[in-house]
Amino acid sequence: MENTELLSSFTKLYETIRTLRKKCPWDSVQTPETIRPLTIEEVYELSEAVLKGNTQDFKKELGDVLLHIILYAVMEEERGEFCLRDVFEALNEKLVFRHPHIFGGYKAETPEEVSKMWEEVKLKEKNGNKTVLSGIPNALPSIIKAYRISDKAASSGFDWQEKTDVWDKVKEELKEFETEVKNMNQENAEKEFGDVLFAVINAGRLFGVNADTALEKTNQKFIYRFNYIEQKAKEQGKKLKQMTLEEMETLWQEAKKNEK
Repeated sequence: MENTELLSSFTKLYETIRTLRKKCPWDSVQTPETIRPLTIEEVYELSEAVLKGNTQDFKKELGDVLLHIILYAVMEEERGEFCLRDVFEALNEKLVFRHPHIFGGYKAETPEEVSKMWEEVKLKEKNGNKTVLSGIPNALPSIIKAYRISDKAASSGFDWQEKTDVWDKVKEELKEFETEVKNMNQENAEKEFGDVLFAVINAGRLFGVNADTALEKTNQKFIYRFNYIEQKAKEQGKKLKQMTLEEMETLWQEAKKNEK
């Protein structure tokens, strides 16, 4: 697409959103605080579209997230705080600063070298992170946060020398969890289970698997298979509680064969 066409489309969208802020009874009264929960919802819907791989849904959800970004900027422009141009300028400045291997004299030729360089650069950045882990938002979901924590720590050299060594840690944490379960100590069992999850998430990271993505795919797989069992039960005039585990398992295996 030509830059002029892109600029024209963006300008039209920007003016549409500004018009809605002036004339729409709903849009005109919104604040950053009121649309924040909706933004979170839109980002999750975008994430779902990415995993499903549906191009049309992906395009639609990208648009919804873009709407929120522009809307926030328009609201702040109305308050005289900053405008969308300021957002663009600040982002461009940050991208250039964080990519000295492209725009400066720094050398980084692999993704691993770039990742390590980023953490060093962020600590030097104006108003940037004061510590390696300070850039991780507290509000992140726990699984995503655990992945980011271990990834950032690893970029600073705090990692296993051999990837396969992580399995000893996983086994160690699992054994400690099993011990506390046998001891019937609920509080300690919870702590050890958290350690098990963190170790497994770390293992996934080391072998190129994002725990949140992997778990969500498993969630969707389980939903499909369980819904299949429920539908077949209805076709047989039964409720799920009237079925035996053996009957459910047979239908579960059927669902596995039918799924894409």
